[in-house]
Amino acid sequence: MIDFKHRGVLTDCDALADRLTQNGLDRRAAESKAELFVKAARTLLTPDQSDRHTEVAAFFVPGRIEVLGKHTDYAGGSSMVAAAQRGFCLIAWPRDDRQVNVTDAARGETIQFQLDPNLVPRNAHWSNYPMTVARRIARNFPAVCRGVDVAFASDLPPAAGMSSSSAMIVAFFLAFDAANALWSHPECPPDLFKEPNLAGYLGTVENGQSFGALQGDRGVGTFGGSEDHTAILYARSGRVSQYAYCPVRFERILPVPEGHTFAVGLSGVVAEKTGAAQQKYNRAANLVSAIMELWNRETGRDEPNLAAVLAGTREDVGRLQMFVQTAKPGAWKPAELAARLEHFITENQQIIPPAGDALVRGDLSEFGRLVDRSQQAAAQLLGNQIPQTSYLAAAARAHGAVAASAFGAGFGGSIWAMVETERIDSFLTAWAAAYRQEFPRQAEASAFFATAAGPATFRVC
Repeated sequence: MIDFKHRGVLTDCDALADRLTQNGLDRRAAESKAELFVKAARTLLTPDQSDRHTEVAAFFVPGRIEVLGKHTDYAGGSSMVAAAQRGFCLIAWPRDDRQVNVTDAARGETIQFQLDPNLVPRNAHWSNYPMTVARRIARNFPAVCRGVDVAFASDLPPAAGMSSSSAMIVAFFLAFDAANALWSHPECPPDLFKEPNLAGYLGTVENGQSFGALQGDRGVGTFGGSEDHTAILYARSGRVSQYAYCPVRFERILPVPEGHTFAVGLSGVVAEKTGAAQQKYNRAANLVSAIMELWNRETGRDEPNLAAVLAGTREDVGRLQMFVQTAKPGAWKPAELAARLEHFITENQQIIPPAGDALVRGDLSEFGRLVDRSQQAAAQLLGNQIPQTSYLAAAARAHGAVAASAFGAGFGGSIWAMVETERIDSFLTAWAAAYRQEFPRQAEASAFFATAAGPATFRVC
């Protein structure tokens, strides 16, 4: 553990990089993250605060790559995920009052609010996420009374499909927990902090649902699941993790093919989940809800999610498909319901299991074919692709990627590609050049970088 009693360590990038490397980041990523921690620390450290050094808590919270599992988690399906080596570097000190002061060290922007169960978060602004966490904690743990002073810096691109919003949710929960020892409160379920339960709870903090006896509230306004939080908290360095959801359940660890790494291409088209974009993002979730309402109404049953229905008998699956195809037009057309159902079956049952098996046996050709099918299904059935992301996936394959796919909410965002490590630099150069020639309007906002499958969230001190 780094000794933060000594002021010099807070500005010692080499010492910080050593610590970060020990926790699973490669050296280049560790050095860049050390600089971010120093930047964050300098916004909090003043000469009159030297007595607070021993209380500091510092966390690295990564973004995630969704290898497969497009919009499957909130329907009870599975996904294959990895942590990126980009993320939030956050430093927090507890206070003796309910005040919360948060500084984005990169923007030089500070927000202030109270730890209050009636807090009204600010929509369409990054402050929505720490404020939503504070509000939910104050409601679920009424005895919580210590606010925090927080500074963070991040190299995770916002609104790019890498789950910057969920990473922020995780980071601020950990900051409040470090100040208040939430595990010790009588309201805390005894197994809340055990894997994978915390990811399930933080998913409900974001989407507003309840988690057992911990009552939900408004959330941030999007109807996602807990895939992102699971990857952020439990991913394995150098591996792909497969989980199922509702509730979160570990399934298996899968290899990243030897000699390969991930490349990420940011389309430059923001994939916001706030404001007017919420309607597009929530459409896929609302369609699943409509399918489940139709099933439960027609059968008199109360299945918990779509995956549970499809795990039943062949007769049940046939009945569900019939109900969807013959549904009376209402908020959704039968064709929309049928396409959403077909997408879930395709992604969750026909692609993810054999794709994982292909990784296990090292069959990269078959893995690539299945990922291509996932990308095609996202465009044709889920309807969340745009010309830029479709092009990026195809261009990555044309330039020699083993596999490539869009990930995240869709309607913009990023593509991952699996590439031989020894040719990653030339691949990124060619991929970026092709995209920027095809879409010159997005050239300036686009970005391309490599990231190994990194470690999950960890506490630096």
